[in-house]
Amino acid sequence: MTCYGNVSALNLSWHSIVLGVRNSQGTSGCRYPNCSVPNDALAFSSSESLGHSLRIPFGNATRARPRTDIRPLQVVCVDYPRPDLDTTVNFLEAAYLSSSFRTSPRPAKPLKIVIAGAGLAGLSTAKYLADAGHKPVLLEARDVLGGKVAAWKDDDGDWYETGLHIFFGAYPNVQNLFGELGINDRLQWKEHSMIFAMPNKPGEFSRFDFLDALPAPLNGIWAILKNNEMLTWPEKVKFAIGLLPAMVGGQAYVEAQDGLSVQEWMRKQGVPDRVTTEVFIAMSKALNFINPDELSMQCILIALNRFLQEKHGSKMAFLDGNPPERLCMPIVDHIQSLGGEVRLNSRIKKIELNNDGTVRSFALSSGDSIEGDVYVFATPVDILKLLLPDDWKEIPYFNKLEKLIGVPVINVHIWFDRKLKNTYDHLLFSRSPLLSVYADMSVTCKEYYNANQSMLELVFAPAEEWISCSDAEIIDATMKELAKLFPDEIAADQSKAKILKYHVVKTPRSVYKTVPNCEPCRPVQRSPVQGFYLAGDYTKQKYLASMEGAVLSGKLCAQAIIQDYDSLISREQRKLAEATIS
Repeated sequence: MTCYGNVSALNLSWHSIVLGVRNSQGTSGCRYPNCSVPNDALAFSSSESLGHSLRIPFGNATRARPRTDIRPLQVVCVDYPRPDLDTTVNFLEAAYLSSSFRTSPRPAKPLKIVIAGAGLAGLSTAKYLADAGHKPVLLEARDVLGGKVAAWKDDDGDWYETGLHIFFGAYPNVQNLFGELGINDRLQWKEHSMIFAMPNKPGEFSRFDFLDALPAPLNGIWAILKNNEMLTWPEKVKFAIGLLPAMVGGQAYVEAQDGLSVQEWMRKQGVPDRVTTEVFIAMSKALNFINPDELSMQCILIALNRFLQEKHGSKMAFLDGNPPERLCMPIVDHIQSLGGEVRLNSRIKKIELNNDGTVRSFALSSGDSIEGDVYVFATPVDILKLLLPDDWKEIPYFNKLEKLIGVPVINVHIWFDRKLKNTYDHLLFSRSPLLSVYADMSVTCKEYYNANQSMLELVFAPAEEWISCSDAEIIDATMKELAKLFPDEIAADQSKAKILKYHVVKTPRSVYKTVPNCEPCRPVQRSPVQGFYLAGDYTKQKYLASMEGAVLSGKLCAQAIIQDYDSLISREQRKLAEATIS
């Protein structure tokens, strides 16, 4: 058995490399027959040890060793057509915000905006600032794009990821981004279902199937009513009655529930504990990698609101390959085509200040410093707190960040010597005490397809007690849980399906832990320090700590900078005048 070590998502490289321009739209060797044609109705302008990182070709750089067993991507399942998302209110609202950057007056003097962090928040910030005519310089500490959607290629040419990433219909800003980049066909849409394992019936699953003929929220209500395996009718009725205040009270009610955990709210509303056990343990771990006794109920209500109020809100899609190449590189290509820069291996060591407390430059670990007209931090909140200047720590805006702490999460990949049968072409909720969700990526993802072997990607959560354990211990615990999910095919001692190799990716601090009373601590994107802004899914925006939240935060950050353009230009002119006089 060949085993591979872990990779910490916070491990950082040190050498500065400027990303070269690449104009590839991917190397997929086939198209799914049922993929929908991109529908861009809104006039888009164009369609801790480190593993092997993404190699982005430029100049005479060394390329990754080619695979010797390359096979063309094949059709292995029927993907569903792209749902009709473009007419929803949330999609149109997101599209209008996107268009505002392209149609805004061109700046007489483009701003040089230095952005720390090339995750989706930083990439989004840079993309929309470039659309508005400015010159972003995006700095990434590691040698891989994507932040929390980063992925690496091993010596066999197989990819392993920071997390199991699902793209929902209720992600309007993400869906707009795919359309703007002309890559809608890279999302593999699955049937409109949510599938849960049944711990009391090993090897069996229970489904919530959303009827396409019904509008929202009737399709969601139908899915719940039709499922009689997880909840009894009395439990459904009590849960529905408990949800009535949220349905009537709307967003104001949702926000007011931030002070209660999911478990506390359920009990307050008279919802039986079994509803929490049967459904919301799995949902809580999928949303924030923690259990219902810790998660803020606001998080659940936001998700339910999106999933139930939009017909296709809970419909899921998988990316057709690894996120750095299939999603992040098209954004980089776009930024660079408009004159922006993206630099890997550019770790920020210190935020250097002027005498008035504003930012003078970002000092890099390489010894270089980079100056700009504007500065943005789009890293996870824990990294920002580590680098926060002492002079800022008592400012209430920054001081409140102390309550926002990243939650540990572990992503596990296991390659088996055979094709597992007891799985689906979909995301699966494991309902295991140690596992959150999982998928057979050899079926669900075009690039990872394998006709003869399965690769399970699993989210190990809650992970706080496991983050310091060895890879072998984590794999051993995972196999014991998989033996319950696949009793006819997997045994903990590998007497049935055998492990060919595995990767364990540990992220000690991932998305911020959405515990009660965190919402008031989330900062808006415009900081009180002139010329300094924040982006990231932990910042204030109406979606969860998610890919959608990250992309929206970047758009809101870019919007704030553009709104402040006149004052930022005046500030730079004053600085220039003062420097000339001195």
